[in-house]
Amino acid sequence: MTVIKPFAALRPQQRVVHLVAALPYDVYSREEARHEVEGKPLSFLNIDRPETQFAPEIDLYADCVYEKAAELLQARKEDKTLIQEETPCYYLYALTMNGRTQTGIAGCFAIDDYLSSVIKKHEKTRAEKEADRIRHVSACSAQTGPIFLACRSSETLRRLIDAGTKQAPLYDFCSEDGIRHRVWKIEADGSKMAIQKALEELPAVYIADGHHRAASAVKAGLQKRAQNPHHTGEEEYNFVLSVLFPEEELRILPYHRVVKDLNGLTAAQFFDAVSASFVIRQTGKEPYEPSEKGTFGMYLDGMWYCLAAKKEIRSDDPVEGLDVSILQNNLLAPILGIGDPRTDRRIDFVGGIRGVRELERRAQTDMKLAFSMYPTSISELLAVADAGRLMPPKSTWFEPKLRSGILIHEI
Repeated sequence: MTVIKPFAALRPQQRVVHLVAALPYDVYSREEARHEVEGKPLSFLNIDRPETQFAPEIDLYADCVYEKAAELLQARKEDKTLIQEETPCYYLYALTMNGRTQTGIAGCFAIDDYLSSVIKKHEKTRAEKEADRIRHVSACSAQTGPIFLACRSSETLRRLIDAGTKQAPLYDFCSEDGIRHRVWKIEADGSKMAIQKALEELPAVYIADGHHRAASAVKAGLQKRAQNPHHTGEEEYNFVLSVLFPEEELRILPYHRVVKDLNGLTAAQFFDAVSASFVIRQTGKEPYEPSEKGTFGMYLDGMWYCLAAKKEIRSDDPVEGLDVSILQNNLLAPILGIGDPRTDRRIDFVGGIRGVRELERRAQTDMKLAFSMYPTSISELLAVADAGRLMPPKSTWFEPKLRSGILIHEI
């Protein structure tokens, strides 16, 4: 049984929601975040990335940085930019990008479901990234960005979502990137009970995006459990802010790779090594984007190539058969010497939303070589999670991104 309960959100006033809503904290570098908040005092990124309020030489993880996040959140509550919902509700959150809409249910999942793997994961987290968000959640006493969840198709949930979106939305605005955001509040007791029952009937729920946010929120909640001698299990810190989408509505973009050098090889030696596992075809100077699984674009010295994985390196295994695994296991590791892409500084990753021209730019500036990827499918993601396995790092880039600051869960 999956427990996802309604909650009393801290949320922006309708007239300022477009000024508050911000992309997740982890899509920006420090410099990008600093630039993004310039002239935007209400942007929630100020709270999610409080180091933007300090000089660049200040340590990202200094105590004063987290104290600033709490101070700014309190200020937005005091000036009524953010208001507190009076009763627990579910919310429906729809994002429309390029004419395509996905609508999910916002609520709070139970920490215990995460710990028991009713909430399934597919990605390994890094302790240092968790530590930052644990401190942020603890300082603010709030979860400020929702976890992006997915579930298998449910006709019952579909009907409930369709019914809920027939009323006037609470919010309806377009963000600067052209994505339309709409939110509906589900507050009638009968509607909430119907949604909660339908959610309880889901056999499993999957983290699509936000593994570090989820792990951090859970660990911050566990800390509060340990500190509360009167813990009952019903306190808000036992639940984590999330938005759940049905699988058929989700879109995954590719997550491309760029590499610093050829690991001491000449171009001829490199091509010879690659040809053992891939069929190489030069495609010209126009960017090559793979159109099917098992194919990869490669950019080197101003020229694009198509790499097609040979039959002997393909696999039906849910992890080993992923394109990101094929590239890692048969090229990046054995030829370019990148054994652990999580920690190797010679590799970087480019989200699909940035486009393949960004791969060319990187290969011509700070990198040498680029690979354009075919996107991982949602069915592949669910299969990996169902098998209790983990994907290689940077396997999926979900778009559009949920905005932070629209719905906040205080703990």
